[in-house]
Amino acid sequence: MRNLSFLLFVAVTFCCWGVYGPLLHVGQAEMGADGQLSSLRPFICVGIAYFLIAVLFPIFILFTKKETGHWSATGIIWSFIAGAVGAVGALGIILAFKFGGKPVYVMPIVFGCAPVVNTLVTMWMSRTVKNASLMFYIAIATVAIGAAGVLVFKPSPPKPATAVSPPTETPTETPTETPTETPTETPTETPATSPTNAEQSSAQRDSTETRTTDIAEPNQSKTTEKKSPAKKVVNLFYVFLCIGVTAICWGAYGPVLHKGQAKMGGSRLRPFLCVGIAYFAIAVIVPYFLLDLFPEPGGWTVTGSGWSLLAGAAGAIGALGIIYAFNFGGKPIFVMPLVFGFAPVVNTLTETVSKGLFDQLTSLFYLSLALVILGAVTVLICAPRGKPPAKQNTSTD
Repeated sequence: MRNLSFLLFVAVTFCCWGVYGPLLHVGQAEMGADGQLSSLRPFICVGIAYFLIAVLFPIFILFTKKETGHWSATGIIWSFIAGAVGAVGALGIILAFKFGGKPVYVMPIVFGCAPVVNTLVTMWMSRTVKNASLMFYIAIATVAIGAAGVLVFKPSPPKPATAVSPPTETPTETPTETPTETPTETPTETPATSPTNAEQSSAQRDSTETRTTDIAEPNQSKTTEKKSPAKKVVNLFYVFLCIGVTAICWGAYGPVLHKGQAKMGGSRLRPFLCVGIAYFAIAVIVPYFLLDLFPEPGGWTVTGSGWSLLAGAAGAIGALGIIYAFNFGGKPIFVMPLVFGFAPVVNTLTETVSKGLFDQLTSLFYLSLALVILGAVTVLICAPRGKPPAKQNTSTD
């Protein structure tokens, strides 16, 4: 703990991962249409960003500087699996947003549940499940309660006032006054180009009906666009399903990647390179062909691509920040609690500032968010650890 330079990379990681969700949500909206978010296009941009940062950068470093470790088949496989679960987790976030989830509560729940999964997977891989303490299970329950509170007490912008269609005025025919004096000369024929009073009244009625129809049709379409309660329940189920998939994938990412690092002699950049290649295959190549099979609303836009690339860059830089935090002396027991504890705070602050939701935040939401952070940190600190290796008896008889 004498050298605290690793804290700089920890801060880079939780800041990048904290803004990942809001940036990605904006990219989806910019490339969507008719109120629907795009999914595959932002996912492709995230994969491209990972390719630039997690493939080209490690290749450059490995060719210009030497690194400890070596390539191995088992290490490559484990590292590819880590990249695959990371990419699937990113897709889960995208789909959670598409089904109506908001970054202000989706990301805190993910960051709250992911460390729990991370610890459980680590316990299973290291066979230390029996060493779990009561405080560890209390911490898991704290995360669950806090995540539920974040969802229930999440801030939301005030609903816009319902637009009331302007009343339509039906033109009334002005009663004709009987002239007191009869003109001396009355034309016997009406010119063909001059409409009669009856024709004028009919045209006015037709125009009024047309205007009434034009006003009513948008209101009718808005009514039909409103989601039914059953539809909302189904979408909420999908949001939770996607959050669960992401939490499981991102929670397993660390232990699986660490396994790949161990199989490569403690190398850092070689497993990271495999992660980038896996991201490129799952988040770029596969969605590119799926766009033709599953067309979605919207299209490619410069702003949407830019925001999505920024989201992918934030995710990749955050992953790289963890690697360098370890390289500069940081230990997982200190690094991961800080990352998973402060990332949801950064996420919430980003959303409230960008959306102007400070007035909508309640004390119960702050309390729930604090429970998520406290539970995540406690889970990682109180995680069971394997017994230290027994000291060899060096005494001689």
